[in-house]
Amino acid sequence: MSQETSIQLFGNAKIRVVWDDEAEKYYFSVVDVIGVLTEQTTPRGASTYWAVVKKRLNEEGANEMLTGCKQLKMPAPDGKMRLTDAADLVQILRIIQSIPSKKAEPLKRWLAEVGSQRIQQMIDPELTIQQAVEDYKKQGYSDKWIANRVKSIDARNELTNEWKRSGLQEGRDFAILTDLITKAWSGKTTKEYKKFKGLTKENLRDNMSTIELALNTLAEASTTEISKRKNPSTMQQNMQIATEGGNVAKAARNQLEATIGESVVSPIKASDYIHPIEEGKADELPFDEKNEK
Repeated sequence: MSQETSIQLFGNAKIRVVWDDEAEKYYFSVVDVIGVLTEQTTPRGASTYWAVVKKRLNEEGANEMLTGCKQLKMPAPDGKMRLTDAADLVQILRIIQSIPSKKAEPLKRWLAEVGSQRIQQMIDPELTIQQAVEDYKKQGYSDKWIANRVKSIDARNELTNEWKRSGLQEGRDFAILTDLITKAWSGKTTKEYKKFKGLTKENLRDNMSTIELALNTLAEASTTEISKRKNPSTMQQNMQIATEGGNVAKAARNQLEATIGESVVSPIKASDYIHPIEEGKADELPFDEKNEK
């Protein structure tokens, strides 16, 4: 099946989710849901509680529901993709019913909203952007950073659509070209850039400053425009164009650094500054000007 893994926020708690395109349903990390219900603060604690719940459900004759759970790869705390028990909405609701918790009803309503939002987003992709903005705000990003991030998402989508038009395939082709663009303007491949920031599986763009995002967006938007005009038909031609697009942003970076006297490619990452915040308390937090120097 075609899978899309994401992190959904329930309050300040993170619940890992996989969307199955073929079945058109969500699979939720069981231990994450149990962690919310039982207020377990560690994955080990939630896993232990899940083992108890499974034993109880087996004793109640609900073993068919348990065997319906899947093991899917999701990002672990160490950043690696690891197999974890995942359940669809019906299975998750059955598990919630078996655990006494004051958060059971709010969590049920949240699960229903998540499913509804996904259907609406498939009809109107703009809603996906709106949801991303809300999620970034809950994570503590500033409005200015979020605005730049949305622009970067739009530029990336235009670029990948142009690559598809050129006959390129997602995966290896896209990764090679992305590396060329990033290397051209920043001096680092994506892997080197992430290592520079101390990242593992985290999204690089989510850990860029507004200036880094702006330069990366310029590089990708320039690549798109050059490609539209040159109409490449081979991977080699696309690679040349990717480098040219990255070099446009490199020129802008060099001019800026000459003016301010320091590098704008920064080891700063989001977790160095931002912290999840309660809804309704989204003050202007990091990744503003003072934190980018």
